[in-house]
Amino acid sequence: MARELAFVQVDVFTDRLFGGNPLAVVLDAAGLDDATMQAVAREMNLSETTFLLPPTLPGCAARVRIFTPARELPFAGHPTIGTAWVLATQGRLGGAARASLEEGIGPVGVELEGDPARPSFVWMRHREAVFGPEVTARPAVAAALGLDEARLAPGAPICTGSTGSLFLYVPLRDRAAVDAAVLDVAAMRRAFGEAPLPGVFVFAPETTGAYSRMFAPHTSGVPEDPATGSASGPLGAYLVTHGLVAGSASVALVSEQGTRMGRPSAVHIRVRTAAGAVTGIEVGGGVVPVLDGRLRLP
Repeated sequence: MARELAFVQVDVFTDRLFGGNPLAVVLDAAGLDDATMQAVAREMNLSETTFLLPPTLPGCAARVRIFTPARELPFAGHPTIGTAWVLATQGRLGGAARASLEEGIGPVGVELEGDPARPSFVWMRHREAVFGPEVTARPAVAAALGLDEARLAPGAPICTGSTGSLFLYVPLRDRAAVDAAVLDVAAMRRAFGEAPLPGVFVFAPETTGAYSRMFAPHTSGVPEDPATGSASGPLGAYLVTHGLVAGSASVALVSEQGTRMGRPSAVHIRVRTAAGAVTGIEVGGGVVPVLDGRLRLP
């Protein structure tokens, strides 16, 4: 017998329709198997689709499974923020301004600003940022992006970073270099070395944050992501740690992403420090509803 499930689609990290990063949230997905979830995500063809299930961990409002068109992710930013907004507007957070969502990495805390029944802004907490060793093949990394080595940001290391999802961070000299980047996956794999190549996050440091793009055709079936919240937490820690933005006990930054592809996004980042070390990271943004629908399954 055919089954119908309700879903909601929203734009995340934006304050206007058709900006930011689109997300589909499938409500009441209990009983769906992994293959069906993957098939639905492929059909939606968005950067991510989330599926809501009853939580298995105490203190969590819902279990959230996150799928790209190609695979499941243990953790992601715009799915966390968009799903929290949908849960709040569906009355599934009980009017609370704070909640935890169960994801593949464990509980992820979220905080709502404004009316808890229709938040104006949603923040998510990140784990500690962990960075890998510097990738020293700078000319090869630049060439894999279609750039000369001179367009890399001088003195800023190329390295991996993660607060739950791994990315390769490539700092570039300016916005023009970021916009000019075109990823050659095979060439970047050779430059990166023997380990599997993660999503490639390129950015130009700016006074108030960064101008950014993220490529992941090889990991998630997503050629370019309009806004990557899971990459933006480590980005904030990177900018502060390497002195690329003015430091203080609490730093507020914005990563502008998606502009080059016509989906401008504003990813807000808060970084707390003490004694020169990063002690807390939060990423936040606005959410705009786009459509409600019914998903028909065999």
